[in-house]
Amino acid sequence: MISNLLFLIITVLAVGLFVWQIQKIRRNINLGREKEISDDASERLNKLLLVAFGQQKMFKRPWPAILHGIVYVGFVVINIEVLEIIIDGIFGTHRALSFLGPIYTGLMAINELLAFLVIIACIIFLIRRNVTKVPRLTRGPEMRAWPRLDANIILLTEIILMLALFSFNTADIKLHVLDGRELAGSFPISGLLVNSLSTTNVSSLEALRSSGWWLHILGIFAFLNYLPSSKHFHIIMAFPNVYYSKLEPKGKFTTNQSITHEIKALLDPSYQVPPLPEGTEPQKFGAKDVEDLSWKQLMDAYTCTECGRCTDVCPANITGKLLSPRKIVMDTRDRMEEKGEHPAIFRPNHYQEQVKQRVKVTEEKTLLRGYVTPEELWACTTCNACVEACPVNIDQLSSIMEMRRFLVLEESAAPTALNGMFTNIENNGAPWAFSPSDRLNWADNLFVNVK
Repeated sequence: MISNLLFLIITVLAVGLFVWQIQKIRRNINLGREKEISDDASERLNKLLLVAFGQQKMFKRPWPAILHGIVYVGFVVINIEVLEIIIDGIFGTHRALSFLGPIYTGLMAINELLAFLVIIACIIFLIRRNVTKVPRLTRGPEMRAWPRLDANIILLTEIILMLALFSFNTADIKLHVLDGRELAGSFPISGLLVNSLSTTNVSSLEALRSSGWWLHILGIFAFLNYLPSSKHFHIIMAFPNVYYSKLEPKGKFTTNQSITHEIKALLDPSYQVPPLPEGTEPQKFGAKDVEDLSWKQLMDAYTCTECGRCTDVCPANITGKLLSPRKIVMDTRDRMEEKGEHPAIFRPNHYQEQVKQRVKVTEEKTLLRGYVTPEELWACTTCNACVEACPVNIDQLSSIMEMRRFLVLEESAAPTALNGMFTNIENNGAPWAFSPSDRLNWADNLFVNVK
């Protein structure tokens, strides 16, 4: 009874702490400006099923997709046994779901096979990160220190959780054999490991079963509350982020309403610019800090898996320029946590302490220039390769364009070449330094030469 009460208290504390962290993250995301997203629910649901649940975009790289799929499916199925452990822990039962009969037998068999495959997949992932050092997983200043450690913590934790599950099941099978009973369910991996347990001491086996049970469930609770501090939080955020992702063509950019009204008034003198609602300030041009971005762009930052697929296909990054789309997203998250309420219990500060070592930035505490330099932004070719490559539909380009817009419209800080083009468009209606009346001179010259 005491152990059941203790387990209930631990469960309530773990879940409560996780909910508290989620609320802090929600408040951080709400630092962003309002953005109405309510169009075409059926298409959004279809995208959710294909991209988030079906991991459609992962399979552009089949080998890591298969490994990731094993871990993903294993995570989902193993939660069935976690549910059973929670029921057993609260009510003092043992194998509470065994009443499902053949269904339970099948679930436990699949569960064990997936747990074994998860261990194999995690070992391969560790080798890819630490031995072969796949460039997109290790390259770039944003992948130093905490991000690299975070990935290793996640993989090692998953291996330990699976081993704890096997130790629990193996000891449980052995105890039932010694008692002359058959354990409900099928356990193909633990069944093979039973022979490795040479001891027949009931107390030792009960201690092994109990320690495996507690290590697995306490590890699950600890991992649950580690998620908000980790890139692994994408296992939760990927689903709402994909649902609210952009349905319009990727190359379509937003427009500022005040500019739209101004142009309409220039073209039509009778056009009446609608007044701003009382107490509303004019919309800022572009984004200087996180509150100038939309809540969806801030949600993108919490959804990033730090997989580096965006940076790996970025033509600017490939040619040695400073831009890394992954870094832009990670910078946005770090600045959001710095300005809002930091959700991480472990307060890893991702890489804020090393921000000045990564790029030359000013002391200004804003996203633009405080984290992201104009040089990075102007290196972008707006090709949308990063957006297309992202497996969770993050729109890196929209944030880049908003910060560029601020540089141009609020600070007039565009590069010299662009300022020349802007002047030509304003004066001549075209990017070139020629009078509109001279535009057809080339045709006249061509006609003369043909004659």
